[in-house]
Amino acid sequence: MMEDSLLTIGKITGVHGLKGNLKVWSFAESVDTFGKGRQIQLKSEHEEKGKMYTILSSSARKKGVLINLEQVNTLELAEELIGKEILISKDQLPEIEENAWYWEDLYGLTVIDRVQGKLGTIERIFPTNANDMLVVTEKDGTSEILIPMHEHFIESVDLEAKIVSTTLPEGMGSDGQDSKNNG
Repeated sequence: MMEDSLLTIGKITGVHGLKGNLKVWSFAESVDTFGKGRQIQLKSEHEEKGKMYTILSSSARKKGVLINLEQVNTLELAEELIGKEILISKDQLPEIEENAWYWEDLYGLTVIDRVQGKLGTIERIFPTNANDMLVVTEKDGTSEILIPMHEHFIESVDLEAKIVSTTLPEGMGSDGQDSKNNG
């Protein structure tokens, strides 16, 4: 797998049972992303390179996905993997639908609001029960704006131009209370 083609699709949050099953917080919309036979890489934030595994089985759970990996067949081996991120090569994933994108495709894009102008760049994204949240570092670099990935706020995403266009409500944005450091 080439490093630049890897996408983070989840994080291991715990173990299930004694035979090495892993609980996963999924960043993917479908459990099919964790399909049997897919090659994944597991790594921690501090690791430069992770270790490759093959998915033997997966199933949806209330709070994510349960997976079983080749070579992980004991509780002890599974516990060593808790906290690791799960990465997969883009070429193993199905073609995405129109007006859909992977999180990694959005990192570094400039966010421009219809009224407020340039807000900053997307530094990271995190899931919530309602919508994924864009974390935008403001142009001055001193604070962040949280923007829900919802059609009421996001007008368009242009990957070629590297721009996300927004229409934020009054009070939300560079001078608003919804900014992380402006609370």
